[in-house]
Amino acid sequence: MASDRDRGGKGERTSRRDTERQEQRPKQKIGKFSASGKHYIDYKETESLRRLTGANGKISGRRRTSADALEQRMIAKAVKRARYMALVPYQTSAS
Repeated sequence: MASDRDRGGKGERTSRRDTERQEQRPKQKIGKFSASGKHYIDYKETESLRRLTGANGKISGRRRTSADALEQRMIAKAVKRARYMALVPYQTSAS
């Protein structure tokens, strides 16, 4: 019987490392808003914008909002427009 080395190739064996690399592919992330069918985040929807901001009026990060990069940019633009139009406060009052 000839071994794999005698045949000049690896043969059918794959190393454990190769199989681990194949399994560690990142999952395709689907954005929260695109999954719900929204293509645009409107600055006039103040209730949804308030949920996307923190207690002090700070825009929440991507991990918290579970939005992709494009959606996070739309969120930031919508919040800033709503602030400018005085629909959403810049900062909540300290009570």
